[in-house]
Amino acid sequence: MNFKKIVKQATAVTFTTALLVGGGVQAFASEKVDYKEDYGFSHITRFDALKIPAQQTNEQFKVPQFDASKIKNVESAKGYDEFGNLINLDVWDTWPLQNADGTVANYNGYEIVFGLAGDPKRGWDTFVYLFYKKIGDNSIDAWKSAGRVFKDSDKFNTNDPILHNQAEEWSGSATFTSDGKVRLFYTNRSIWDASKGYFGKQTLTTAQINVSQPDGNTLKVDGVEDFKSIFDGDGKNYQTMNQAFGNGNFDDNHTLRDPHYVEDNGRKYLVFEANTGTETGYQGEESFNNKAFYGGSNKFFEAEKAKLLQSPNKYYSSLANGALGIVELNDDYTLKNVMKPLIASNLVTDEIERANIFEKDGKWYLFTDTRGSKMFVDGIDKEDIYMLGYVADSITGPYKPLNGTGLVLHQDLNPYDITWTYAHFAIPQVKGDNVVITSYMTNRGYFADHKATFAPSFLVNIKGSKTSVVKDSILEQGQLTVE
Repeated sequence: MNFKKIVKQATAVTFTTALLVGGGVQAFASEKVDYKEDYGFSHITRFDALKIPAQQTNEQFKVPQFDASKIKNVESAKGYDEFGNLINLDVWDTWPLQNADGTVANYNGYEIVFGLAGDPKRGWDTFVYLFYKKIGDNSIDAWKSAGRVFKDSDKFNTNDPILHNQAEEWSGSATFTSDGKVRLFYTNRSIWDASKGYFGKQTLTTAQINVSQPDGNTLKVDGVEDFKSIFDGDGKNYQTMNQAFGNGNFDDNHTLRDPHYVEDNGRKYLVFEANTGTETGYQGEESFNNKAFYGGSNKFFEAEKAKLLQSPNKYYSSLANGALGIVELNDDYTLKNVMKPLIASNLVTDEIERANIFEKDGKWYLFTDTRGSKMFVDGIDKEDIYMLGYVADSITGPYKPLNGTGLVLHQDLNPYDITWTYAHFAIPQVKGDNVVITSYMTNRGYFADHKATFAPSFLVNIKGSKTSVVKDSILEQGQLTVE
């Protein structure tokens, strides 16, 4: 931010030593500047976040309690360990093949989900698999696996140097195109080798997935086409890997992942998890002076700022600049336009995950998941799990928090409880005001017999700017739709 802009926005300015040359300010020995700058988009404020701990005790936000004795693994999720032995895989983040409006697609009588799966004993074994079942059979045993989507060689059969360095495949979305194709979006996580300048870069990536039906009971992945990188940050709107780690300091929590495809009036977009860039409210101690990040009254700002400056979390709070970003795509799914974030969480958290957006009744609903362990808010602890939500009249906002604070779902189970859930994902239905919430259950690698698996789905009702968990609405594990 330049000096003229700071002076224009300042509400309190203290200069202790100034040297004026030719009518301009040449230098200051020290300065304090409080200002208010929202950069033209919405923010998850400290004022709202601090109200969540009292609100989360309300039943309308509680993730339902599930019966641990009824939970099953995804038995079709098979793979091989490092010695070539056939094993049962953990399955965690999943996302359905969706139509352009977010409803679940009908692929020749099947519902399809893509999901991350891997060896429970190897935390770095993270790749995208395809699961499918016939429409109408919602039992977890109905889900079959077509295996990994990509072959190890696929990334080398491109002229894309970013893909050549891919080490893992992380979360994304999938759309059933108007010409009957399956288009996948996911996160390419590159090699981590600081000695060579590789810092695990995350890149929004896409491919057409060729799916065939060799008989009446199975689906098969028949290779991929148009496999390419889309976006890995621009520095100005969204932090890049080099901005985060290029100086050799790895304290930052850099994110650029979870691409969620959506269309609006024929235009194609990706909404994704990121961190703000240098022109959209970056990180650092200057953030403590921006009233837009706090919300509330001037009295609240002054008190909360003083508390943050004395907090043991001061340093990491200054780095917190999580965002849900948006880019527009061309018709061939290449990058067309980098846009400002839809919402950011400076001074609150560095990580707001699983961007999820759809239109309902003329309103746009934007959801995100986050963990208390990543937040710097009094009253929120490391075991708290949240889905937050926001509503706007247009896809670009401005977004206002649902339920007053943004709280939609809360859970605070011990991570070693097999019914612990995360990665909650809201799926709009063809009719009605209820959305189906999917998630995964059981932390990967925590148990010998219980694998990370599809959690039982449940319903959340949306009416305007209010949401509530529908009582007694627990569905089957992995269920995507209701009539």
